[in-house]
Amino acid sequence: MSIQAESLGDAFEFMPGYETFWTYIPHFVHSPFYVYAYAFGDGLVNALYAAYEDGLPDFQAKYFAMLSAGGAQHHKELLAPFGLDASDPAFWDKGLAMIEGFIDELEAMEA
Repeated sequence: MSIQAESLGDAFEFMPGYETFWTYIPHFVHSPFYVYAYAFGDGLVNALYAAYEDGLPDFQAKYFAMLSAGGAQHHKELLAPFGLDASDPAFWDKGLAMIEGFIDELEAMEA
């Protein structure tokens, strides 16, 4: 609650009962790992973007081939042409580094 109050400031009035409001969101309670797919997808896209920024040869062709595969292949096969492996912790470091860069930018704005 204190973090939400800090981030939302005076723009939001915390009514009585708000502290348990998150329990009304069914996928937090009834669908374990529901939001895992979002975190996985965000990390994957960030790692792909890092490969793009690093100048991976033929990135566009590889990316379009990945998209055209739809759900027909496992992510391990889809990421191989990019030299990425989701089972390697370095893969996730690439995605997290991008988020870290956003945080650094925001903190620099405060100064």
